[in-house]
Amino acid sequence: MKDKQSIINIAKQTIEMQSQAILNLSSLVTDEFANAVDLVYNSKGRVIITGIGKSAIIGNKIVATLNSTGTPAVFMHAADAIHGDLGLILKDDVVICLSKSGNTPEIKVIVPLIKRAKNKLIAITGNKDSFLGQHSDYVLNAYTEKEACPNNLAPTTSTTAQLVVGDALAICLLELRGFTSNDFAKYHPGGALGKKLYLTVRDISSVNEKPQIGPNTSIKEVIIEITEKMLGVTAVVENNKIIGIITDGDLRRMLTKVDDFSNLTAKDIMGANPKRIEAKAMAIEALEVMESNEISQLLVEDEGNYAGVVHLHDLIKEGII
Repeated sequence: MKDKQSIINIAKQTIEMQSQAILNLSSLVTDEFANAVDLVYNSKGRVIITGIGKSAIIGNKIVATLNSTGTPAVFMHAADAIHGDLGLILKDDVVICLSKSGNTPEIKVIVPLIKRAKNKLIAITGNKDSFLGQHSDYVLNAYTEKEACPNNLAPTTSTTAQLVVGDALAICLLELRGFTSNDFAKYHPGGALGKKLYLTVRDISSVNEKPQIGPNTSIKEVIIEITEKMLGVTAVVENNKIIGIITDGDLRRMLTKVDDFSNLTAKDIMGANPKRIEAKAMAIEALEVMESNEISQLLVEDEGNYAGVVHLHDLIKEGII
């Protein structure tokens, strides 16, 4: 049985071996890679990705990455392709085939059929001299010297290489398309990631109470306003413009300094020029302002007018953090 240090060493060796393999891939990127990217970019059809075994699993991930970054893609399992799924491939589609050896029986069957239909074929393979490599229009070289598996059998380093080549292809296409974070949000509307990309400060602050007082409001009324609105803060507003802020902390600090606050008003204890954010700003920007200033609330403005409060707890509740 391996001791803990042996296990740690094996893990490190595996990571280092795969890291080196990925690093070596950069030397294999040539004009052929650029030509393959141009082919996909200028295609009027979709990208059909196929493979078998572990390569099929990697192919599914590459399909997901392409679809989420603006390049329509569909996965077709190589084994299913020879039993009817070749019908997925339309006239203008570009086919990308993943195979470490490039010589599996299924690949040898479907490649001639793809070529006969006059679809362009891109190979992602570790063997450019294979059947797949020789019959493809472009070869994206994913060669790795050795698997991380000590028996050099289980697909590990080779599938990592395929994945990295697929990611490189997707990012090149993303750049060519000028794909922005706004575009990304269209394809990722759900979950925390989507919210970071489309949720605005207004979306959050508009459902909160809107605590506000005037500069001459008594301290008792300030306490009531903060208590009732339950945000731990109130804006000090004059002519609908923010002139200050009072927080729970300001009230506590006041109580340590004075015994009688009956004659004090909001302007006597407020903080001037408080941090604020525009209602149209992204919610993630509010989080960045809070973190950089070590605060938990931000006053919100809409075209210069006071519009409400966004609280750190709101961002937590929405999954932004």
